[in-house]
Amino acid sequence: MNALEHLLQYPMGDTLPDSGTSLELAPGVRWVRMRLPFALDHINLWLLRDRLDGREGWAIVDCGIADDATRAAWEQVFATELDGLPVLRVIVTHMHPDHIGLSHWLTERWGCDLWISATDFNAARLASQSTTGFGGDAAADHFSRHGLSDPTSIQRVRQRANYYSSMVPKVPGRFHRLMDGGELVVGEQTWKLHAGYGHAPEHISLHCAALGILISGDMVLPRISTNVSVIDVEPEADPLALYLDSIERMRALPADVLVLPAHGRPFKGLHTRIDQLRDHHDARFADVMAACAQSPRSAADILPVLFKRTLDLHQTTFAMGEAIAHLHALWKRGQLVRRMGDDGIYRFAP
Repeated sequence: MNALEHLLQYPMGDTLPDSGTSLELAPGVRWVRMRLPFALDHINLWLLRDRLDGREGWAIVDCGIADDATRAAWEQVFATELDGLPVLRVIVTHMHPDHIGLSHWLTERWGCDLWISATDFNAARLASQSTTGFGGDAAADHFSRHGLSDPTSIQRVRQRANYYSSMVPKVPGRFHRLMDGGELVVGEQTWKLHAGYGHAPEHISLHCAALGILISGDMVLPRISTNVSVIDVEPEADPLALYLDSIERMRALPADVLVLPAHGRPFKGLHTRIDQLRDHHDARFADVMAACAQSPRSAADILPVLFKRTLDLHQTTFAMGEAIAHLHALWKRGQLVRRMGDDGIYRFAP
């Protein structure tokens, strides 16, 4: 546990659900945990006791990636954790592969529908047909313009054209729209919907006042900062400003709410964590400004400023997106200027 984590409360302690099992966190709310084949090696998924069109059953919140291991884990959950009841709907917080990957399989498996924001539904359909963001020619060209010049890395990025579709081979053909400020009645409980921006196009978090629970998805995580990236399909974006505004709006939620994050352990201390995340990015902004004051820097030049550890290719693509996001935030504020050099690389200076 790092120093910042000591300022948060973890009601479940170190208890984690084993793969294929669940832990009850509140009446009708169960925690499922699936493995991921990345450095970030797990995702938390949630089961909500539901009633829909007169039928009793469960809603699933987020899905895991589309691979055999995750399907097998879900089948074990279905066999042992649902009290013999069916899945009535699949709710997805946003379009990233670990959240929506198995949505098509789950909705077909149970003959039910997907519930998601319209923006993320359409973004997922686009990405599953043509990878965006972290693989393929467009991503390689995007990273090259921001200083990633190692030929081997660029070639490997180009070869990852199926990065998204390998984990999200298909998206359901229809959906129910979730919108900011709306309410979703799941079983006996009403969940208020909160849209967040910057991490995903239109991320939906769910707050149940009666239970004192916030399903935060990736918007607020207890141990790590949420990835906020500039990607190839929106190369001039300022997602970090959107993200920081989004988590600030979440401060309106109760300070003692139990936060159910997509990664890490359920915790209390939402307002404290928002403060920590803002402080984290303020410190990174200061580091970036100091580096750019020494000499004009590209996003690739900024990587060792923002990330002190050795990065593999998968981590480098996410790190590049984050480095561009920090530079863009300072550029859009007017604290940095951006110029393209004769070598075709963007560099930033005060």
